Amino acid sequence: MSIIILLICISLAIALLFLGGFIWSMKSGQYDDTYGPSVRMLFDDKKKQTKKDK
Repeated sequence: MSIIILLICISLAIALLFLGGFIWSMKSGQYDDTYGPSVRMLFDDKKKQTKKDK
């Protein structure tokens, strides 16, 4: 019976850790730009010119 209580406490600690990480990422602005990545894939990357290309 004591192992169940221990496992519940460990799972709650892990859940609180993930919740804290999510709140920290929201406050740091990680999810602010929702438009840029969806449009970025439509444009070609500019290739660097080498001496052979000139």
